[in-house]
Amino acid sequence: MTRAELDKSPADVAAMFDSIAARYDLLNDVLSLGEDRQWRRAVVRAVEAYGGELVLDLAAGTGTSSLAFTDKGAKVVACDFSQGMLRVGAEQRGGASAQGVTCVAGDALALPFADETFDAVTISFGLRNVQDPEQALRELRRVTKVGGRLVVCEFSHIPVRPVDRLYSGYLMAALPRVARLFTRNTGAYAYLSESITEWPDQPALAARLQRAGWSRVAWRNLTFGVVALHRGYRES
Repeated sequence: MTRAELDKSPADVAAMFDSIAARYDLLNDVLSLGEDRQWRRAVVRAVEAYGGELVLDLAAGTGTSSLAFTDKGAKVVACDFSQGMLRVGAEQRGGASAQGVTCVAGDALALPFADETFDAVTISFGLRNVQDPEQALRELRRVTKVGGRLVVCEFSHIPVRPVDRLYSGYLMAALPRVARLFTRNTGAYAYLSESITEWPDQPALAARLQRAGWSRVAWRNLTFGVVALHRGYRES
């Protein structure tokens, strides 16, 4: 398994997520103490998808979060490079294209969609697992219509540095131990905790969005900065 400080092999990361797919949603809920539900609701509000729109939910995992984008009539493509994750989600919804959500296997670095396909694109808790995040952001911009928007929800850093260091220590120590109660693959959660602590802070991620061509970039913190929502637009 690739460690967070090394280059992330797409095959290795996909295999890691395949191995934890069956209990991934449950573990997210347990490890975040239920906060992941609040974070995903914030993403839905930020994307503001409505009837007639097509939304790309990249790194969608099982697609559980994708369903919420259909509430106002939007159609959603749930894309992930872990076919194990997509398979679990398809089984839960009754098919690979059901309830307004269509599952598509794909690599964030070379998305299998034509230019300017989507009205809105979003990625939650997946950008830090991509081998080249800026290339993924460029790909997301490529498949977004002019005038469309991007929402990135990702773990971030608490602005008070001593508190952030304490939180990072908690992640490194506690997350794999708690995961051990639910899965044998504790190495996957050691990787995930490392990937969170190594991820850049809010201004650094905003700069990445701007370098990838996104305009009007802004962010806001959730849960004191444990998670941050970044938003951008394709203006040309």
